[in-house]
Amino acid sequence: MLLQASEAELDQFQRRTLDYADKFSKLEASKARELVNKLIAEFNLEEERAVQLVNCMPLSIEELRVFFTGGKRRLVTTQQLNDFLALLNRYREKK
Repeated sequence: MLLQASEAELDQFQRRTLDYADKFSKLEASKARELVNKLIAEFNLEEERAVQLVNCMPLSIEELRVFFTGGKRRLVTTQQLNDFLALLNRYREKK
């Protein structure tokens, strides 16, 4: 991460931003990009939607459904949601 490279020179606002990013991020950047690419390739998702899924890493089908309501509506079956969840679970980091 860019802020981590110059951590010794950060001001208070930058340190808070770095702390927030560390706490919020669910995956390492390289794994997140790989997962976004898989979601796009395997499920034909738009990049924006794939990025949202990876940023939030929903834990259940109910949480996943939120990403497929409103805006460009896309009919998603329960089986597809299970497939999404299975892929997300393979990338989920153990804490």
